[in-house]
Amino acid sequence: MAPAGSNSVVSLRDCLLRYMDKRKRVRLRYRLSTYKTLLRMGFNGTLHLMARVLPGGLNLRPFLHRLRGVKIGARVFIGDDVYLDEDYPECVEIHDGVTIGPRCTIIGHTRGAGKIVIERQVAIAAGCLIVCASGRTLTIGEGAVISAGSTVSHDIPPYTLCGAPRIKAFGRVTVPFTLDVTYEEFRRGLEPMRAKKREGECS
Repeated sequence: MAPAGSNSVVSLRDCLLRYMDKRKRVRLRYRLSTYKTLLRMGFNGTLHLMARVLPGGLNLRPFLHRLRGVKIGARVFIGDDVYLDEDYPECVEIHDGVTIGPRCTIIGHTRGAGKIVIERQVAIAAGCLIVCASGRTLTIGEGAVISAGSTVSHDIPPYTLCGAPRIKAFGRVTVPFTLDVTYEEFRRGLEPMRAKKREGECS
């Protein structure tokens, strides 16, 4: 014998199914694809994290990024904590013999996918940022060398050495900026730099 109240539960379920319109049924059918997308994003994020922290710049890291969808050629070195586009990994293409230094960031999208192509034997030093706009292709030409801390947002010609301007000396420090020194004390202790005299110049 059915327990008391079971008929009311069954009839309630039948009522809900009966009154569910066609649009709601279609939405339920596509929920599985939503779950697949979320699962893929989680899997991709896990692989990306592993590739950033695990050793193996010549083998393991490129392998993990290939699993994510990044197109990577042979003998590519990827340094520690390199960020290769998490949302659109398929938009990054790295050819044979490329070296990417530690803590570089390569982003192939800005409100929509673009494409970044790093050609053969390119060397990218530590801390570089390479970013591409939506619908565009940014190409770093074969054999180019990018110095540390550079920001790249346009094409780089082949066999070119390029980089950000080097840091300049702005002043002479007379009070070192230690934990015991306030900012005001440090600032008051700064002296302007004097230009060095060139040989043969009169004072």
